[in-house]
Amino acid sequence: MSKFTERRARALRYGVAVSVIAAAMGVAGAAAAQSAPADDAESSVEEVVVTGFRGSLRQAIDVKRQETGVVDAIMAEDIADFPDLNLAESIQRVPGVAIDRDAGEGRSITVRGLSADFTRTRINGMEAQATTGGTDSSGGANRGRGFDFNVFASDLFNSIKISKTAAAETEEGSLGATVDLQTSRPFDYKDFTMAGSAQYGYNDLSQEYDPRLAFLISDRFADGKFGALLSVAYGKRNLIEEGYSSVRWDNGPSSGGFCSPVGHVPINPTGSSNGASATNCSTGNPRLANTPGNQAIYDLATGTTASPVFHPRLPRYGRLTHSQDRLGVTGALQWRPADSTLISYELLYSKLDATRQEDFLEALSFSRNASAGGKTQINVLDAAVDNGMLVYGLFDNVDVRSESRYDELSTEFTQHTLSLEHDFTDSLHAKAYVGQAVSDFSNPIQTTVTFDRTNTDGYSWDYRQNSNLPLIDYGFDVTDPTAWSWIGAGAPATALPTSEIRLRPNGVKTTFRTAQFDLAWDVEDNVTLKTGVNYKTFQSDSYDFRRTLETSVPALPAGTTLADISNVLTGFGRNLGAPSGIDTAWLRPDLNAIADLYNIYCNCDTGVPGGDFRLTSITNGNARGGNRSVEEKDLAAYVQVDFRTDLPIWDMGLRGNFGIRQAKTEIYAEGYSSQGGGTLVWGKHDYTDTLPSLNLALDVTDDIVVRFGAAKVMARPQIGNTLAGTNYLVPTTSLATTGTTYTASKGNVELEPFRANTLDLSFEWYFAPESLFSVALFYKDIDSYIQLQRQDLLYSQLSTIDPVAFDPAFCPGPIPGDPAKCSANSTFQYTTAFNTEGGPLKGYEISFQQPFTFLPGPFDGLGVQLNYTHVESEIDYCANALCTTVITNDMASLSPESYNATLYYETDKLSARVSAASREGYLQNVPGRNNNSLEGKQGTFNVDVSASYRFTDNFTVTFEGLNLTDEFNAQWVGDETRESTSVYHHTGRQYYFGFRYKY
Repeated sequence: MSKFTERRARALRYGVAVSVIAAAMGVAGAAAAQSAPADDAESSVEEVVVTGFRGSLRQAIDVKRQETGVVDAIMAEDIADFPDLNLAESIQRVPGVAIDRDAGEGRSITVRGLSADFTRTRINGMEAQATTGGTDSSGGANRGRGFDFNVFASDLFNSIKISKTAAAETEEGSLGATVDLQTSRPFDYKDFTMAGSAQYGYNDLSQEYDPRLAFLISDRFADGKFGALLSVAYGKRNLIEEGYSSVRWDNGPSSGGFCSPVGHVPINPTGSSNGASATNCSTGNPRLANTPGNQAIYDLATGTTASPVFHPRLPRYGRLTHSQDRLGVTGALQWRPADSTLISYELLYSKLDATRQEDFLEALSFSRNASAGGKTQINVLDAAVDNGMLVYGLFDNVDVRSESRYDELSTEFTQHTLSLEHDFTDSLHAKAYVGQAVSDFSNPIQTTVTFDRTNTDGYSWDYRQNSNLPLIDYGFDVTDPTAWSWIGAGAPATALPTSEIRLRPNGVKTTFRTAQFDLAWDVEDNVTLKTGVNYKTFQSDSYDFRRTLETSVPALPAGTTLADISNVLTGFGRNLGAPSGIDTAWLRPDLNAIADLYNIYCNCDTGVPGGDFRLTSITNGNARGGNRSVEEKDLAAYVQVDFRTDLPIWDMGLRGNFGIRQAKTEIYAEGYSSQGGGTLVWGKHDYTDTLPSLNLALDVTDDIVVRFGAAKVMARPQIGNTLAGTNYLVPTTSLATTGTTYTASKGNVELEPFRANTLDLSFEWYFAPESLFSVALFYKDIDSYIQLQRQDLLYSQLSTIDPVAFDPAFCPGPIPGDPAKCSANSTFQYTTAFNTEGGPLKGYEISFQQPFTFLPGPFDGLGVQLNYTHVESEIDYCANALCTTVITNDMASLSPESYNATLYYETDKLSARVSAASREGYLQNVPGRNNNSLEGKQGTFNVDVSASYRFTDNFTVTFEGLNLTDEFNAQWVGDETRESTSVYHHTGRQYYFGFRYKY
């Protein structure tokens, strides 16, 4: 018996089940495993059957052990019982993986410091993309290459495999990892199988109850040659998200200083009032803009006057009300007409429908420039500064707003795959498949309505007791309808700000079509030659519509008051930890009443002043950037050799693969630029990558495996993540002068992909049954990187960078399609993407898992799963548009440290576990926006629990508790010494009670 046969037999003694390997590696792998000879003596060894969570860990460790490359796996404990309710939250248990959440639920993943744009996800062997619409603070609608895992219910899947090293046979497109999601197939089960589960959930912040249901039925017919499977999962989710946000902080004087009375003196540490009266600032109603001045304010940290001073741009408390309905369906047909042939058809369908209402009470003067009635109208009466931040301020002349936004969101995902596996001979094998995956995201209703109060006196904020949750005093009764205004058509031009009705429907449709053919020839027992070709197309079509005159609203009809189109939000701040004295209720627009009163969804001009609710797209300067299309055609071919041999000198077994893959990418991108009211612009680009790879696995002893991997990898450029402000590939320019910030952008179709050379080395010690201790080292030399540069520039500077795209004739004067005017000295937030040299990324992972079966009962049911990851990177970021200044810092989305820990207890009847996931804080944007060097996110620490009790072989009751720490989404802006809170929201704890039944 060869060493490989011996080791395979030993693995069988540890309980490797052929059906499990089938679920993880596909039916073809299962067939190969079943056909392998087994020694009679070995086959008589008694096996211990392990089920439950411990069983899923055992199955995953067996998959990892048999792979050649560096692979981690997650297996379903049982039918309709994935280890977590959310796929992303399950994947975070894998070493090197961290997740980002939206509305309290895992949305995207980061692998070894590389974000979702660098990680490719495949479903049933085919690359796909799933898109949802997130909150603005979590990136908004996903229009990039990242995969939104919250589109799918975890009940639809039975295994996840994360491949961290590249092989020639694996599709290109990832720097970090390839994630394979596998749904159930009928040949995964021997006989007729039917199972279902039901759960009822409760959220302690929203105090809402929600159901989750899952069902699966599978059977085999015609002597087991034909199989059919259907699974369905449905869930509702209602929650609220509450907290504070600032929409970033800004440098006051550089973006238009506060009103500065002549002869004023610096504010001293005790916070006494300004040395001069406000008579030199404009008084009356409305108060007009004044000449900007640097408000000299005393800095508590340095003991000197502070200039410049950073302040919150849009300080606000807010509530977001989320409602979700998620339906998922999988179907599979399998036919084995002969032992040598297998035909499989798989369908995956998911529909995620959601609504989200966002209600904010905010002061918008601090985000506005002089022409829009901003800081130059504000009189600073009292202030305190700490480390350059205006942590306390008392102000007159502040415009206050109550803003309500309502979104209807829908994602429909459909994937079809058809595959054929055939053995021409005992040594010649082929596999072919074709498939299509479509993700159709639409946001047909995105409506924002505002109430306003101009020139409010006595407004204040105070961060001195809590830097995340300031005490805000608005200076008036915010629940009183008579204290607010509906500033409609016909109001004086000086009545700033005017009320708004924004209508912004949008969407994006992404389509993958793939065809692949693979051929494998067993040259001899231990050598296999593989070759194949893959062709796929990727199409991303994005659209955006907007109401052209968002700041023009009809006056209230005679007999109608503000009280008729408003209601009061109540109960704000539960479990928030905010200082006492904040407003827990405020008046907000009643969106339904306003829609009915003005017929705002008619897409028509109602004929009354301010009542034009027509939607425009490419003729609207603020919408046209969201109308774009990107098409890619990728053709790749590979050759790979798999081998295994004994090394008689050292008495070791060596297995591995080496090969080369070549991929050609052709890109066509088009969109609309600002010139001429919407000029169609298009561009093409192509590039070819040759990608060699090597993977080795050395079986040093029966229990120790050393792996080595080396490869050249690539990831294609991002497309864009927001409607108009983040454009990578589409070669358009955009200008927008409505709202509180002027923006400009330019795309770049000639972006080269991210490219890197990678090295991996891991040591794995399977020191006991179901046990593992491993250390993995990784290094990625990223020699081609893409940066998104944001910088505040005058329009005259934009014209210097690109006099064609930003024609000096556009300013002064109105930008086509925009009502506002700009000048050569107007400040624009300019965004563009370009290639840079990148830098190194390196790190290590440590993993340990073991059941404590050696302990005396009842403690022998205990076990642990632990892992820790450390990552370092060094990227040179261009600090300005001409790249004359460089900032060296971590890669965006990279957490230097993360760890996961699970303690479980398992018996024949009882299964329980508690899991903790920690992720260190990370950078989001370098450089940051609004004169900030950095934007980042604070670290998180999440704790989940799960328990089940099996009353009979068929019936089990379950309990799950998620986010028991009620972790906050905490984001900041600043620099190396200053972190100013931009978002601080929480969603509460989630509990589920239910049962599972299997027939």
